[in-house]
Amino acid sequence: MAMFRKKKEIPLGLWMKCPGCGKMAFTKAVEDNLNVCPDCGHHNKVTARTRVAQLLDEGTFEALGEDLVPRDVLRFVDEGSYASKIEKAAAKAAAGKAASEGALAGRGRLGGRALNVCVMDFAYMGGSMGVVVGERFARAAEDALERRVPFLTVATSGGARMHEGALSLMQMAKTSAVVARLRDERVPYLTLLADPCTGGVSASFAAQGDITLAEPGALIGFAGPRVIQSTIKTRLPEGFQRAEFLLEHGYIDRIVPRARLREELGALLDFLQRPPQPASTPVPASRPAAKPAAKGRKRASGA
Repeated sequence: MAMFRKKKEIPLGLWMKCPGCGKMAFTKAVEDNLNVCPDCGHHNKVTARTRVAQLLDEGTFEALGEDLVPRDVLRFVDEGSYASKIEKAAAKAAAGKAASEGALAGRGRLGGRALNVCVMDFAYMGGSMGVVVGERFARAAEDALERRVPFLTVATSGGARMHEGALSLMQMAKTSAVVARLRDERVPYLTLLADPCTGGVSASFAAQGDITLAEPGALIGFAGPRVIQSTIKTRLPEGFQRAEFLLEHGYIDRIVPRARLREELGALLDFLQRPPQPASTPVPASRPAAKPAAKGRKRASGA
């Protein structure tokens, strides 16, 4: 009688398919590579907590505004109630699959350098910006202003959280106002745009950094390309709204792969925080020696 071996079950999550090249890869290998595909370099989305762990020195992060939670003040309902969506998002956060809101803000250190951060989390309702996100951003920025330490934002979002109506749109003005204060006080403000960065976030604090970085292949813009194309009835250029296209056209300053991000940010922080150099005293230009007066000059006639 033939003997048959029992087929072994493959544990869920052991393999993953790369959204960029479509190849299968060990999930652990991708995670060890900072969630970047080892074959094609596609930068996968990461949660805010993972991003903080990748950027900041271990054990240095101190959250700000974690006590703030969203409220359904408008009793908003579309396909479901906003209140029920908040509950689902909170359960996802409790399971460690997202931050406690659309942004995680706080203090930390990068290579020993003091740094305040506000890291958005696309896993929490698409990283949408509501009242809590705006307030967490503002608190982290004001703390940076008070302590005079640089402020970094990692922006990845679908835009304003329309479940909160005009209150969500007000966060664009609120965050822009505190960024203006940073600029007036000459406190460095850096932005890193990750895939995707769209809507009201891209039209406010994400676009106002002293230096704007982006991850490779990130989708960056206000409205999506399909919406723009259907509105203007014109075929868009290849790669429109991707980081590489925007770098070529001057919208961002540099594209930085995730593996080099800590090094690049450290160099930028050192540059932006250099003490002012004393102005050198200008050396006066040498003047030609005056010619001696001629001796025995004849007096003018009629003198």
